[in-house]
Amino acid sequence: MTNFEHIPVLFNETIEGLNIRENHIYMDCTIGGAGHSSEILKRLNGTGLLVGIDQDEFALYTSEKRLREIGDNFKLFNNNFELFRENLDSLGISKVDGILLDLGVSSHQFDEASRGFSYNYDAPLDMRMNKSTRITAKDIVNTYSKEALMKIFYEYGEEKWSKRVAEFIVKARNSKTIETTFELVEIIKAAIPKGARSGGPHPAKRIFQALRIETNDELGVLRRSLGDMIESLNPGGRICVISFHSLEDRIVKDTFKYYYLDCICPPEVPVCTCNKKREIEIITRKPITASKEELAINNRAHSAKLRIAEKLEV
Repeated sequence: MTNFEHIPVLFNETIEGLNIRENHIYMDCTIGGAGHSSEILKRLNGTGLLVGIDQDEFALYTSEKRLREIGDNFKLFNNNFELFRENLDSLGISKVDGILLDLGVSSHQFDEASRGFSYNYDAPLDMRMNKSTRITAKDIVNTYSKEALMKIFYEYGEEKWSKRVAEFIVKARNSKTIETTFELVEIIKAAIPKGARSGGPHPAKRIFQALRIETNDELGVLRRSLGDMIESLNPGGRICVISFHSLEDRIVKDTFKYYYLDCICPPEVPVCTCNKKREIEIITRKPITASKEELAINNRAHSAKLRIAEKLEV
């Protein structure tokens, strides 16, 4: 197994955005190789607690080794961040002082060929971030209807050739099960006209992205979790979310907007009856993006957007 190498995106901006204070509790819900969390633990300076979550067992193994070199005031959980509340309850913690979400897939997961995330390596069509979950990309490719495939390719991958790719997949699987990444790549290349494939990104990039999002229910998990995370912050606590996809960023933006509003009554209602209170201050009116210097050394940062909010006393 390869080393878990991953350059943390928007590192300085995220660490400063969390406003880390000694004797407080911070949660990294996508700890990966502990790129951000190593600095969080350093700034806690032996006090407080860091709680780390990741679906990837090898990521947690790597994180633990790296964090042990800094301190022992941390707890790690091997599950989806959708279960963050259960993890905190198991520790007897009701509220935390900072939450970090670095969404998407790590560089290590892309580079580990057997995981099936990358169109650059021939491997089984898997794409599961948590290997214990049931559904794989192979299941989706071989069982979803043409209409369902077309929908996820268009919505999650923003692929304009979604219908044609879905049609070619259905036709191919009628002859034999589509088993590997390279088999799927060849189908995609056949479906997208040669002229449309020249000069742009790899023709399979958007399709593979869409399959990864669907396989791991990434958008659903984010929708179901983000509000609960905001409600689990102490007053003055910060939440930092790094997204890599326009749909992810929209979920974060809309959720922050909802918790920022102090009234959700229809405009035609003359007097507020909803009793809603503003719960956060939005620190980033526009998302923070990578600097030219970071882009020069980390290609993954090109699509990264960081949004930050702070919990208010309600």
